[in-house]
Amino acid sequence: MIVRPLPALLHRRRILALLGASAVLPFASACSAKPAAKGTFPIAKSDAEWRKLLTADQYYILREEGTERPFTSPLLKEKRKGTFACAADGTALFASSTKFESGTGWPSFWKPIAKAVGTSTDRSLGVVRTEVHCNQCGGHLGHVFDDGPAPTGLRYCINGDALVFRPM
Repeated sequence: MIVRPLPALLHRRRILALLGASAVLPFASACSAKPAAKGTFPIAKSDAEWRKLLTADQYYILREEGTERPFTSPLLKEKRKGTFACAADGTALFASSTKFESGTGWPSFWKPIAKAVGTSTDRSLGVVRTEVHCNQCGGHLGHVFDDGPAPTGLRYCINGDALVFRPM
């Protein structure tokens, strides 16, 4: 019997993403269950206004800090030049030139547009992670990790339903 190394597609992040999809997501959000901060951002709306404005999936992610299933976002394969913006308020968040294939199942970027996103500490799931939110509406976008490519070494792992794409 010949033992071969695992294919590159099965690297650590991909395995964790697949485990998260099968083990965690059906039972609980991958983020805390508290809603996004209210009244502390330039764009503030009532819960009823956000529900009217957003689809059910967008509301779950942006306002309840939910997570979409990996490999389900059409934006995962988006390759055109343009800008990825907040689905709640239209704020430009990430340039397409900073998008890369992370193998995790979520759109990933190595750098946000200056001052477009903020971060906070997420202690859900028994681990400490850095949550990423829109600086204008406070909507939950995803998380940032320190295993991304150069030049930043960061991986902004963002829910596709939290974004809209504006082609150039």
